This record gives sequence, structure tokens and C-alpha cells, in this order.
Amino acid sequence: MNPSARERYSRQILFAGIGEQGQERLCNSSAAIVGCGALGATVANLLVRAGIGRLRIIDRDFVEPSNLQRQALFEELDAQEALPKAVAAERRLRAINSDVKVEGIVADLDCRNAEELLGGFPLLLDGTDNFETRLLVNDYAVNTGTPWVYGAAVSSHGVTMAIRPGKTACLACMLEQPTGKAGTLGPSLEPTCDTAGVLGAVAGVIASLEAASAMKLLLGQTDPSEGRIISCDVWTGRFQSVSVSKETGCRACGRREFAYLEGRAQPHVTMCGRDSVQIHERRRNLDLVRLGQALAASGGDVRQNGFLLRLRVPPHEITVFADGRAIIKGTRDPSVARSLYSRYVGA
Repeated sequence: MNPSARERYSRQILFAGIGEQGQERLCNSSAAIVGCGALGATVANLLVRAGIGRLRIIDRDFVEPSNLQRQALFEELDAQEALPKAVAAERRLRAINSDVKVEGIVADLDCRNAEELLGGFPLLLDGTDNFETRLLVNDYAVNTGTPWVYGAAVSSHGVTMAIRPGKTACLACMLEQPTGKAGTLGPSLEPTCDTAGVLGAVAGVIASLEAASAMKLLLGQTDPSEGRIISCDVWTGRFQSVSVSKETGCRACGRREFAYLEGRAQPHVTMCGRDSVQIHERRRNLDLVRLGQALAASGGDVRQNGFLLRLRVPPHEITVFADGRAIIKGTRDPSVARSLYSRYVGA
């Protein structure tokens, strides 16, 4: 390290668990974060400040005013401009530490792009908001032997677990029913941030634990918390750490059946918040400028930037991305969402 870097990371170098050799290793390491909401934004912030060499941030969503209460990388202007979270995060993180190669990618991780987006990274981090994507990441990680860190937060409660394929239980061991049938998940009935709310404080605690696990994994250190799920409730002050046993019949790490990675378990239309439906049409290549002009000419209330187009059709709002993906707000009915998509975007 040069003198400037040594000074920048001096307090981290003084920590016995890292030292100068550890810091140099961090500066030459890399990781990918899937999702840049409350957890992903804070994990990214901590790792960039810690001096990780390269960080890829993958997120499909855009900044909204309701994000600002807990998503630490974003500010009001990002929400006003409806910037994609990955773009806003990249800009902010590069301003925080220009020595780190930060790459924000606006994309919806799925079975078709998992290898392209996650390949080559020795560590994956969970910043997602749904268990379908988490189980896809788990499938990819188990299949490739890539360590990853799971995390989730809702209301005042959060959980995290460091997973090392082949050595610890995987997420499917913990979440799926004993039958191992893909898609049969207990957590699908659990509250979400849109139904139960979420405190920024719990997101900060879980993200900090994720970042600490990430640093230990990147440094090649044995982590006594690996394979243990850590849970906390910041409102009651309750913390717990429980060992999770590997399931010999686990669909993923036992039988090596990767239903999510093979595209047999993820829906084509998914719920996205308390009154939104997401349509996955990633095979398309839309000209958003031309589409916006056509919609405006027909009297549509259109806003757009270089990354997305937003059309207000009261009581609905349609946000369309260039790859054809769309989020329809104002309905929970997939058929209504598809009808609006077909009417304004095209079948």
C-alpha cells in the first residue's frame, strides 16, 4: 500500500483481525451484492469504506421517497429523478472511495443472467427483498461452490447467516420443507416491509453483520458464526445465534437439484410490494424515447430518464425498463397488470 492508503485504512490495520497484510488482501478482493435496498446499500457502503477492491451492485429497482428512511446511500434528488438504485449507489460510492472499482448494474437477476452477473466473484452478498431471488443465489452459490451471506430484515427483526457451500448448511436446508420441493417456502407467508414496515436500525445491524462476515470470508479466516443463523430484534433487544444443520436430503446441497437456477421455480409474474406486480419481459429491447413520445402524443402522463419510463394511468402507474421489464403499481391482479402492459407497451 502507498502512504495515502495506509493512512486511510490505519484504524482498520490496527485491528488485530486484519492487520496490514489483511488490508492488502481486502484491497485486492471483490464481491457482488444482489439488491441495493436497506441491506445492500449499507453493506456496500461499509465494504467500500473498508477498501474492497471491486464491488458489483445488481438491482432492478429505482429510488422512491419511501426508501429514504432506511436506504443510506440515497437522497431526495435521487427519488425525485427516479434514478435506478444501482446507478445512484455507484455514483455515491465512487465519491466515497475513488480507489474502489464500483459497478452498478440495473438488472433483475434470474436464471438466464445469473452466470453473467455473478460469475468470477468469490463472494456474494444478499441485499434482496424476496426469497425466490435468494434461493436462486443459493442455487448458484452451491452449484459453483461460492461462499455467500444471507440477510433479511422486516419490522424490528432481522436475520443473517454466512454460508460456505460444502461445509455449512445452505439456505434451502433452512427454508424449504422437508420434502425438498422447490418453491414450497414457509417465509412466503411472512410479513414484508410493505405490510409490517421496517426500522432503519435493524437494517443497519444486519447489514453490519453481513459486512463483517464478508470481510472474514474475503480474508480466508475461519468464522465461528458460519452455518449459524443470527437473529435480532432491535426493539426488544433480543439477540440469538442458532446452529443450522445440513439436511442430507436438501434439494440444493444434498441432491444438487437447482430448480431456481434452471428456471423451474421462479414465476414470470411476481408481486412487487403491497400493490404492485412485476412483469418479467427481459427478451425485449425497447426504445424508451420512442415509446415515451408515442405515449405523450396520445395524451399520456409520461416521465422518463435514460434508464426508465414512467406512465401514470390513474389509479395505476407503469414503470418500464429498456429490457422490457415493467412494474405496475395500483393492482395485485396479474391479469390487470398484463392487460395494462399489453395496452401501453405492447404484447
